[in-house]
Amino acid sequence: MKSLFDSYDLAGRTLRNRLVMAPMTRARVGNGIADARTALYYHQRASAGLIVTEGTPISQEGQGFAFVPGIWSEEQVKGWRLTTDAVHGEGGTIFAQIWHVGRMSHTSLQPCGKAPVSATARPARDDKSVAFAFDESGKPGFVQTSVPRALDADEVRRVVNDFANAAANAISAGFDGVEIHGANGYLVEQFLNPTVNDRTDRYGASTLEDRTRFLLETVDAAIDRIGSSRVAIRLSPYGQLFQMGLYPEIEATYLHVAAELSKRNLAYVHIMDQASRGASPMPAGFLPKFRTAYSGILILAGGLDQAKAATVCNRAR
Repeated sequence: MKSLFDSYDLAGRTLRNRLVMAPMTRARVGNGIADARTALYYHQRASAGLIVTEGTPISQEGQGFAFVPGIWSEEQVKGWRLTTDAVHGEGGTIFAQIWHVGRMSHTSLQPCGKAPVSATARPARDDKSVAFAFDESGKPGFVQTSVPRALDADEVRRVVNDFANAAANAISAGFDGVEIHGANGYLVEQFLNPTVNDRTDRYGASTLEDRTRFLLETVDAAIDRIGSSRVAIRLSPYGQLFQMGLYPEIEATYLHVAAELSKRNLAYVHIMDQASRGASPMPAGFLPKFRTAYSGILILAGGLDQAKAATVCNRAR
């Protein structure tokens, strides 16, 4: 019988156990640069088998929270090195979650106060669709997201390259790999979800191939820069955060993604179940189908306790 505390091989890295510290936004740095307090926070948690950092914006354009550390500048790379050295000093393994929020941002966080960018020009407007940014008086807090601007095709390719640059920067900072944030209503899912993506170009959502194009191009660009064994992705099938609507082809979309990712020999795929946050639960048969389509390592998060996690481990291949 497998145990949560058994060691585990993750793409050639020996993890001391099967427990993963999931990414959690902290909003604890004042200048966008990870610092000594960041290093202390992760050092204190290095006994987890794997740490995935808080979401780390790939560019200023990608920010949706004030006071989070980025990964696009040399100063930010140097700042993160404090954290990776601290975690590795305790024998830990740490991946950076690289992040672009898309429309879930505010002009106060954007370069020159411009509109956020997305797959669409339509804003998210439910009561949860807020950014942690600055109001008109400059006071930090939760504010309604700004109306976005739809990226043109050349800009989409530039954002793909921003993800690749962030992946390379993460390795320079000493991370063991990167987790692309493809979940929870942020930019990758804004392309993936046809209730949001209203484009008519090759990055539109009218076919499985088009709606998954941005996700797969982003994964491939990161692989080209740092190698497949250092690249992972987080997904949230059936998630409804930030007005991600349910649609008839959800299962087909994510099984297509699973099959494509299975070809790429990633470090892992991380599935977030949002039922614990009030979303509709994933259908009972979905995860077994995903497991069949995707042959690599799976990480599960959301609504797990020790007993449920142990059951998952014992059912795993």
